[in-house]
Amino acid sequence: MEILEVLAGHGDERDADGFGVSWIAERLDREKSQVSRALRSLELEGMVERDPLTRRYRLGWRLFALAARTQHARLVRLAAPYVRRLAAAFDEDAYLCVLRGSMVLTLLSVPSSRAYHRVWEGVSVPVIMAGAGRSLLADWDDDRVRELLRATLPSGLDSAVGSEEQWLAELAHVRTAGYAISDTELDDTEVGVSAPVRDHRGLITAALTVSVTRTSGRARLHEIGGVVAQTAAEFSIGLGHGPAGPRPPGEPSRTRRATRPAPSDPAPEAPSDQGPAVSHDPAVSHDPGCEL
Repeated sequence: MEILEVLAGHGDERDADGFGVSWIAERLDREKSQVSRALRSLELEGMVERDPLTRRYRLGWRLFALAARTQHARLVRLAAPYVRRLAAAFDEDAYLCVLRGSMVLTLLSVPSSRAYHRVWEGVSVPVIMAGAGRSLLADWDDDRVRELLRATLPSGLDSAVGSEEQWLAELAHVRTAGYAISDTELDDTEVGVSAPVRDHRGLITAALTVSVTRTSGRARLHEIGGVVAQTAAEFSIGLGHGPAGPRPPGEPSRTRRATRPAPSDPAPEAPSDQGPAVSHDPAVSHDPGCEL
């Protein structure tokens, strides 16, 4: 804990580039070898990270993830039933993500029934590589998005990630349809389907995302997109968004379905782990090569 407090810095001692082992040992009046061993252990846990060039240490990604998780404890608690519902509906991994600068942080993940899962909870990735990125940036104006993309896009990439116009087109789709279908450079076997979540101010505060296997057809992806958008809208109402204001616990949702509703299908009364009704018609196509 003392090492972490030193790395956090105080007053003039704060250094964004981190601190060396010798300085930390002197500051704590400890043996350099003892501090070095402690730093290596903290690095393995993600609590600190070491710059490979300067060899200085600074606070690590896991510590910031824990801080963000604490800051957003209420958001995570309220999101849990909605994320579980999406995971159960499609038997796919589902996530709650937030934007941090130009990075997307996963606050909560619910796995599918498959044996293999990547661990994304507490991990930050560049917004241009994240499935939730389009939904989280949906309220940004095009000039601001272009500025971000030109600062972060890899040069010479002829792909959805490397295409400014493709990005803007996908953002326009989020604004009109309420969800995004976008490729991710992190996993070439999956497509991300996401939708923005708004708070009581009407601002995008998070995104719900489902990772779908790339073999799913385009019609299926849009079907999933409608359900994710509906679920995100219900979650937004729970956060106080919309003319109806905050919904008391147990009161039925008054949100319109984002997909084609059945006339006799009532709105869900409260979030639960039960998945929404989803068509599993084998006639739905399953063409490969869909964009995330």
